[in-house]
Amino acid sequence: MSAAKLAGAALAALLITTSGSVPAHAKKAAAQSHKTGAGAQIAKALADPARADQANDDARRKAAEMLAFSGVKPGDRVIDFLPGSGYWTRIFTGVVGHKGHVLALWPAAAAKYAEKPLPELRARNLANVTAEVQTASLPTVDQPVDLFWTVQNYHDIPNNGVGEAGLNAFNAAVFKTLKPGGLYIVSDHADAPGSGLTGTETKHRIDPAVVKQQVVAAGFTFEGSSDVLANPADDHTAKVFDPAIRGKTDQFVFKFRKPR
Repeated sequence: MSAAKLAGAALAALLITTSGSVPAHAKKAAAQSHKTGAGAQIAKALADPARADQANDDARRKAAEMLAFSGVKPGDRVIDFLPGSGYWTRIFTGVVGHKGHVLALWPAAAAKYAEKPLPELRARNLANVTAEVQTASLPTVDQPVDLFWTVQNYHDIPNNGVGEAGLNAFNAAVFKTLKPGGLYIVSDHADAPGSGLTGTETKHRIDPAVVKQQVVAAGFTFEGSSDVLANPADDHTAKVFDPAIRGKTDQFVFKFRKPR
């Protein structure tokens, strides 16, 4: 069997393991990842014994599907913005490999959220990871990146009086961090259609249509969406921390591209 077919088989097996079947969008994303050589690296990264402590969360987070959809590949430079515990950072390090690099970035305004995870991430001594709190509140880089990734964070940006202007500034900053042709992945808790920004602070949700409109307005092209984290049973009324829905919210996953 060729290396490409082996990579495809490995990723397909992971997709089936995590979701029980391979949805059409996941098949398409997996096929693309095989073309870029990412399939084998994704499978290898997820199976790395060094991340055994977080592997039990892979199925819930749909890690294999998310990575295949994202377009990440070996050699990429990736920003994991507001990386939380470093879950995705630790996976990306295995996917991009020694020729790639991962920047786990907290903005200055969110420095308090880095107090525990930042030293823990640095203590792992991952050779291809830079983890830091930036001096600015908007993302900046010395060298442009291939992928900008933010999960369950976009809804926080307009809060505390920042508003839509803050989101516009953020998307403009993301645009500057990316290489021409670079990808921007946004995933977050969905709010009801037409709700706009009304639930970002109270429910920690955001209207997907607003996100798409804002990012496209910043100069990006919309590449597609994945329903891998969708939950039709979520009626969008509860706060995401409500025990009845926590960990099971309806979430959107969007992919945008900076024009080449």
